[in-house]
Amino acid sequence: MSIFLDADSRVIVQGMTGSEGRKHTARMLGAGTAVVGGVNPRKAGTSVTFDVHGYGPGADGVADGPVEVPVFGTVAEARRSTGADVSVVFVPPAFARDAVLEAIDAGVGTVVVITEGIPVADSVRFVTRALERGTRLIGPNCPGIITPGQSNVGITPADITGPGCLGLVSKSGTLTYQMMYELRDLGFSTALGIGGDPVVGTTHIDALAAFEEDPDTELVVMIGEIGGDAEERAAAWIQENMSTPVVAYVAGFTAPEGKTMGHAGAIVSGSSGTAAAKAEALEAAGVRVGRTPSQTARLAREILQEARSGRS
Repeated sequence: MSIFLDADSRVIVQGMTGSEGRKHTARMLGAGTAVVGGVNPRKAGTSVTFDVHGYGPGADGVADGPVEVPVFGTVAEARRSTGADVSVVFVPPAFARDAVLEAIDAGVGTVVVITEGIPVADSVRFVTRALERGTRLIGPNCPGIITPGQSNVGITPADITGPGCLGLVSKSGTLTYQMMYELRDLGFSTALGIGGDPVVGTTHIDALAAFEEDPDTELVVMIGEIGGDAEERAAAWIQENMSTPVVAYVAGFTAPEGKTMGHAGAIVSGSSGTAAAKAEALEAAGVRVGRTPSQTARLAREILQEARSGRS
C-alpha cells in the first residue's frame, strides 16, 4: 500500500526538456515511474529519448536502453493523449506559477512542485487554486514523493531503500534521504518531502491522515524544523486522531535564537517556533522526539518493536 502515488500513476513532466528536467526524468524512468509525456509549448510534437538504466529496489522490471517520451504543447493536451494523473514541475521560478496553475486547471489530480525560490505570493495563488479544485499539491521547494518499488516523482534517489512498513513526511529534502538511509532495512510505504517554504500545498497533517488510513504503514516518521507552528498543529492532530505510532525529529536544536536557518520558513520568534517548543508539544501528545536523526531512527526501531510485540 502507499499514499498519493503508486505503480498505476501516470506522470507528465513540466520542464522535461530543460537540463534538470532531463536528468531527473531519466532517473524517474530508471526507478520504474510511468513517465508518459513532457510539456513545453515551444517543442510540442517532438520527443526526447532517454538512455534508461533501471536501478533501485523494485526496478528489476525496468527495461534498460532508450525510452522515447513525447512532448506536448499544453498540460491539457498531455492529459487527453496519455491519461496522466500526476504532473511534476521542473520549471524556473519566474514561470512556475503559471505552470502549476495550468496543471491544476487541466484537472491533474496530483501536482508535485520541485522548484525552489518561487515568490510566496505566487505560491499562495496556486496553493489556493489547488484547494479550490481538490488537487493534491506537494511542495513547492521539495524533493517530491517516492513509493519505493512502484513510482518516484521528483529528485529523491530511488536506490536508498525498498518497500516496507514505514511512512515518512518531512520538511527537509536532505533529512528525508538521511532518514530513508538510516531505516533502509525496514523500508518505506511512501516517503514525501512537503517543503519548508512558508506556504506549501500538503501539510504534515495531510500526510499523517493519509498514513493513518494506510493499513500497511506501521509507523510514521515525521521530520520538522524550526520556524512556524506546523509541528505544534500536527502534535494536536496526532493526539486527537492518530492510532499509528509516530516518531519525530525537529531540525534546529542548536540554532541561534532569532536567526534564519535553512529554509525560508525557519524563522524563530521568542519561544514560538523553536525546536524545543516543538519537541515539547509533540512529546505532550505522546510522540517521542529524537535529538539527532540517528537517535530518531533508533527510537523508530524501538517503537515499531514495541507495537509489534503488543499485537502478538
